Amino acid sequence: MKPTDLLGTIYAQWIEEISKYPDMSVGLLRIIFDDWQRATAEPAEVTYTHTSLGGVPGILVSPVGSDPRQMQIVMHGGGFALGSSASHRKLAGHIAKACGTMSFVADFRLAPKHKYPTQIEDGLSIYRALLEDGYLPDDITLVGDSAGGNLAISMTLRARDLGLPLPHQVLTMSPWLDMENSGTTLVTNNDTDFLIAPEGLQANIDRYIDGAADPTDPGVNPLYANFSGFPRLYICTGDIESLFDDSARLHELALGAGVDVTFSVGEGMQHVYPFLAGRHPRADEEIARMATWYLAGRLSL
Repeated sequence: MKPTDLLGTIYAQWIEEISKYPDMSVGLLRIIFDDWQRATAEPAEVTYTHTSLGGVPGILVSPVGSDPRQMQIVMHGGGFALGSSASHRKLAGHIAKACGTMSFVADFRLAPKHKYPTQIEDGLSIYRALLEDGYLPDDITLVGDSAGGNLAISMTLRARDLGLPLPHQVLTMSPWLDMENSGTTLVTNNDTDFLIAPEGLQANIDRYIDGAADPTDPGVNPLYANFSGFPRLYICTGDIESLFDDSARLHELALGAGVDVTFSVGEGMQHVYPFLAGRHPRADEEIARMATWYLAGRLSL
């Protein structure tokens, strides 16, 4: 099978180049993964400011006309070790613009130098800083893709366990949750996913939790978590991606716990397909769905 869109083409290019250099350093991999932004069109009337929140650096995303008191905290994907605010700022811009909010794309500390739970702690530092600045929990949304989806969920679960007020909504895109590397679609969708492979996932698992936690610890693997009291949850995923099973299992867990959960599946779409915002109609449709969901949640307050 050959790629049918720009994101699949980019993924296939990455894997082709990485396969030539099996001992490529994490530093070089980070440079490659910042290329993620190439899939996304530049959103109009959105400005970006390098700043920090709660001591965590990142990019503040400011769509023209957005409500400055509504904030999305974006935890980027990249296997806990790769990705950055640079790779995700345009995607965050499209989502924030559609929802009418501001957004902060966090440059949390990365594995392998910083293992679990550093990334979650950095995310909660941002969340606490917003609360201390007078933001209401109902006005804060946690957003994450792939490993960042794991972090957005794990931050919420940790906040609940710490007795912190919870954000009203959590939005995830192709969340990577299974630290046991056991999802059925790792096998069944192997030939249609141009990025994800079990070997690469295991390398990132080792970078993130090796020696710091067990793969079944709910803190690193939300598929073992109790979702009682979890906020409104949005999940989108591509049906041909290898991590589809993670999203499907999360959906079932959330339903079983009585969570208000929305599950959106992109037919024929790759891992984190909203990256194609401005370049593919299904990605634009997905971001419109996110905005409809977000605004419906605001009306429920």
